[in-house]
Amino acid sequence: MMDLTGLSTRPSQVWGGVRLVPLVREEPLTDLRLHQELYDEGPGLVELGPRDSYLSYIPHGFVASWTGDGSPAAAYGTQLTSGRGELPTPCMPLQFHRRMVRRQAKDRLRFLPLHLALEGYLALHFGGPAIAWQEWSQRAIRNGLSPRAEEAYAGGQVHGLADALRIFEIHPNQCGLLVYTGDALAAAFAVPHPEDYRALHPSLVNDLYGELIHHYALLSAPLADFRTRIADAGIRSLADLRAAARRQEQDWALFHDSAMAGGLLDVPYTAQTVYRLGRFTLSRFLPPFALKQENHIGETITDEHGRIAYLKTFRLSENQVRRGHLLTRLAARDWHLAETAAELGITEAQLGLRLESAGFGYLLRQDVLDGYRKAARSRRG
Repeated sequence: MMDLTGLSTRPSQVWGGVRLVPLVREEPLTDLRLHQELYDEGPGLVELGPRDSYLSYIPHGFVASWTGDGSPAAAYGTQLTSGRGELPTPCMPLQFHRRMVRRQAKDRLRFLPLHLALEGYLALHFGGPAIAWQEWSQRAIRNGLSPRAEEAYAGGQVHGLADALRIFEIHPNQCGLLVYTGDALAAAFAVPHPEDYRALHPSLVNDLYGELIHHYALLSAPLADFRTRIADAGIRSLADLRAAARRQEQDWALFHDSAMAGGLLDVPYTAQTVYRLGRFTLSRFLPPFALKQENHIGETITDEHGRIAYLKTFRLSENQVRRGHLLTRLAARDWHLAETAAELGITEAQLGLRLESAGFGYLLRQDVLDGYRKAARSRRG
């Protein structure tokens, strides 16, 4: 389950088919700060190791700065200048990135937002069959699932998102945002400090969003705004009005967290620690890949009590969930097709054809795949 302790929701704001829900911290974190490094737009190459790399759209990176003694940390690039008009040192355009997480100084770490999460999804059982069962091709045995590719949309391609972010009213102490299109949760974003959020708010238009979110934003009718009405009965003073408004905010938060964001919050995740930052931990997480349900991947920075300081999520499409589901079930059965098919309640031929439709047909020997197709035709006949 995901715990947003310390973050509370405020009433949403609507622009067309986009709904934006603010996340506010009563007590901002001061010993962890984030800032942005901008890169040239276009594809970038991330080198994971001597022989491993991938090509992706990399508009920006985040740099986390922290202190070891709990004293306040300044976001790099936002320190006070002498007042003579000096500008922060501009970032050099980067085309090659060595690893998604790289230490820049003793107390500063650069990482590529969402790439941690997406790499975790792409690397899911990447090695392929653990046992060389006769159904698998030699390519599958030698190379596993290489290459893997997934598609996503930049925020600028999500209809209405740029306008919604431009006119969005930023709340006092706001440290995050939940983005909905067609009232489907698209992404969650949270940072440690309100000043970090104000600096990083425009970066949401450069983030990656799933196919489902792009389609919902394009095809959705204008969303209804949840307007609050306070009955005048019982209101005798400003204090009464203030208390009634506070109750409405609390009711909205309960409704939102249980009904609208339940698909993100009320789900068991598998987390993997990536890096330690003093008392904080950078991790990424994967969902259970439940079919016909919301599934989000993402990354977090949590403190020593497990409370979220940084959060960024990506909602998987139905096809991406299906691929994750198939790979997870196969891996749980040591890639034995017959046993996996029996667990799923289908025939081995049906499982083989599901693998083909999911884009994994190359993992099967051609004669085996042809046999599955023939069996399917005979079944229909």
